[in-house]
Amino acid sequence: MTASTILHNATPEQITQAILNGVDEKLNQLRANFQPKEPTEYLTRNEVKELLKVDLSTIWNWTKKGKLKSYGIGNRVYYKRHEVEKTLIPLNQ
Repeated sequence: MTASTILHNATPEQITQAILNGVDEKLNQLRANFQPKEPTEYLTRNEVKELLKVDLSTIWNWTKKGKLKSYGIGNRVYYKRHEVEKTLIPLNQ
């Protein structure tokens, strides 16, 4: 069964206004739920080293053990900032 609307004694302007109000309401709902995606920030090994205040060998060890996930292009190694920050855990739980 399909839903139908029957309009009696409605002017074309009233119908147009009803349609525009419905579209505006739907757009406002979509805008309220829309969250722009933030671009991924990539850090070099040296930037991660400075961020965490550790040595490069520590970054290498953590990457080898799987604590940090690395990405690369050619011979360059990068880390996603949000993933590096996510690996930090609270100590006083």
